[in-house]
Amino acid sequence: MYKRIFLIVLDSLGVGAANDAHLYGDEGSDTLGSVLNARSNFNLENLTSLGLLNLASEKKFHQQDYKGVIAYLNETSKGKDTLTGHYEMMGLEVQKPFKTFTDTGFPSELINTLEEKWGRGILGNISASGTKIIEDLGEEHISTGKAIVYTSADSVLQIAAHEEVIPLDELYRMCEIAREVTLNEEWKVARIIARPFIGEKSNSFTRTSNRKDYALDPFNKTYLDNLSNNDLSVIGIGKIADIFNNKGITKAIKTKSNADGMDKTIEIVRNEDFKGLCFVNLVDFDSKYGHRRDALGYLESLEEVDIKLGTMLHYMKDNDLLIICADHGNDPGFKGSDHTREKVPFVAYSKNIKGGRMLEEQDNFACIGASIMENFKVEKDDHQIGKSILNEIID
Repeated sequence: MYKRIFLIVLDSLGVGAANDAHLYGDEGSDTLGSVLNARSNFNLENLTSLGLLNLASEKKFHQQDYKGVIAYLNETSKGKDTLTGHYEMMGLEVQKPFKTFTDTGFPSELINTLEEKWGRGILGNISASGTKIIEDLGEEHISTGKAIVYTSADSVLQIAAHEEVIPLDELYRMCEIAREVTLNEEWKVARIIARPFIGEKSNSFTRTSNRKDYALDPFNKTYLDNLSNNDLSVIGIGKIADIFNNKGITKAIKTKSNADGMDKTIEIVRNEDFKGLCFVNLVDFDSKYGHRRDALGYLESLEEVDIKLGTMLHYMKDNDLLIICADHGNDPGFKGSDHTREKVPFVAYSKNIKGGRMLEEQDNFACIGASIMENFKVEKDDHQIGKSILNEIID
């Protein structure tokens, strides 16, 4: 079996409406389709060679020869957000969607509690784009010292603050307070997110890489716990450690961008001799391009990652396995700015497998984690979902 498994999540790269997309108002959504059609030509040599484009809805993108093993994955959990998708990959079915405040903003009682505990006023309290709200309220924030609080279609409470107005240590402390306060069942959002920014005027404000997420603990043991409890490495790159609130993670590596995430992954591939899982999230696809409905930017970022993927493939060893997937959709050609309920890609590659094969469509994401567990001969717990497809991959 494989000694090192690299699982890369192309955050939000859905491949067409899920079988239950109608329940979410997402019929017709297709993230990969919108991205590939953003420009008449593109260079995705490595992703194409692995078979990703054979999962595109339009057959014009399909290739006769590819060297990966591919499949469509549907989601069984309720919801279409980051935590739900990642939890399901690692064996947990989310049966009740995380609480959102998209339509109403946060209740006045919560806002008043935060203002009192922070010793600062609050601006915003609406559902908004993170870049748009700092453009609209950033100057008022600088002049008043009030924190910008906002949400989105996700289950999040985000706190934006200029790094020279609210220093990072204080912003992080405010997030910790908000996390504690929102453990109240009425206000229990999945994540509190620090969103620091810099700049002098509204047209020059830019968010920095000092983002920090404060997630809920997973509601039960995930496959990551099983792996780490059996003395296997679980290396989280990007926001993986934040998503799982460090549960089951043996080493966490922060990143500044998709490119930085791939560079850090390549460094691990080249230099670290470990047994276990390296779990990578490339969040820019979602946060910078999907939510902002920027199909061309999404494509350009995918091309950048594709180049670095070529380097990674060069350095992979014979007993390494690469899995590429996504956690939900976020179609830049679709209405609104919300995530979209889509099937996600499954692409597996190793130097010693027979590629050019498409497996049966799967009914959950947990086949990923279950396959990793089988590879390392680690037992599942009774509450964990997912059936391994490892034998089909290596057939």
